[in-house]
Amino acid sequence: MELLVISSAPLIHKEEKWFMYGPYQKEMKIWASHVDQIRFCCPIWKEDRKLLIDEITFPIEPTIELKEFDIQSLYKLPKAIWLSILNFFIILKAMKNADHIHLRCPGNIGLLAALAQICYPKKKKTVKYAGNWDPKSKQPWSYRLQKKIVGNTFLTRNMQVLVYGEWPDQTMNIKPFFTATYSEQEKLPVIVRDYSSEMQFLFIGTLSKGKQPLWTIQFVEGLYEKGFKVRLDMFGEGTEREQLTHYIKEKGLETIITLHGNQPKAVVKEKLQVSHFLILPSKSEGWPKVVAEAMFWGCIPVVTPISCVSWMLGGGERGVLVSDSPEKEVEKFTKMFSESGFKNMSKAGENWSRTYTLEYFETEISDLLKA
Repeated sequence: MELLVISSAPLIHKEEKWFMYGPYQKEMKIWASHVDQIRFCCPIWKEDRKLLIDEITFPIEPTIELKEFDIQSLYKLPKAIWLSILNFFIILKAMKNADHIHLRCPGNIGLLAALAQICYPKKKKTVKYAGNWDPKSKQPWSYRLQKKIVGNTFLTRNMQVLVYGEWPDQTMNIKPFFTATYSEQEKLPVIVRDYSSEMQFLFIGTLSKGKQPLWTIQFVEGLYEKGFKVRLDMFGEGTEREQLTHYIKEKGLETIITLHGNQPKAVVKEKLQVSHFLILPSKSEGWPKVVAEAMFWGCIPVVTPISCVSWMLGGGERGVLVSDSPEKEVEKFTKMFSESGFKNMSKAGENWSRTYTLEYFETEISDLLKA
């Protein structure tokens, strides 16, 4: 079987070797292990452009190159239209020779592929929709269009659509899915936290406005002012770092808050294993892997109810859902504070997350390809 993967995610060709985004490489290696051949139809870069990449560790067929484009201004519109037409026919031709077509959405190329696959109703297809599938969420028109096309069982035949979370009133081809990080062998005993001593909070993500790292700092600051013993470790880099550093110094929070920047996965994993809470007040997510990773180690997520997060947290059974200002959420947190309650929440999150292992993930992919 030849698997054709169509995606906006680039392959990077440099020093006679092929690379791709690290987590993407890890997932595609699993897909590749269940087919005879795998071919990518995507953009090709000559440099990494600061993307965190890994060398591709599985055999790939020659890549079918697509041209990147965007429609962010009228000035770019003519070129974008031309490249869209060119890419559409390249995708059509690539699909003709594939046994199984796998689309990665959302994105400009994902939209073109969603349209092109209509011409091949008899071919087996899967789509991994890595964005927010929530029907009520505000999204770009192109994202909404992609969702309508792949979710329409008249236009789209023989396709399973993998989405994050469970949503009401979906068509029969919509399948709740997930992403895994840890294997069965990594199910080490979880440390039972003591919530009556110093509570350790974590922030793991890009220091950008969308991830709201300042909200995180102000939340921990609020708990500190109420007399809680707290500590916050922040991992990640981004455009907000300078502002955050200034705020921490201005408020005299250096003794309880540390910006670590980007750190190796092993360092972050060690912190997840001992910290009490992970804070992620993000404005946009697909499947927030760090939330599932935190629960795997009994670290309680404090997160906004976006995308599939509320489903992941069991509506609040496995974590703390926040949607208001830091000050108001501090008040709510203070009222709900209970050592036994947090221990139960930690255990519930651990039990849920440890279902979604790499082995289970591989079994699900294998079943998709056999269907």
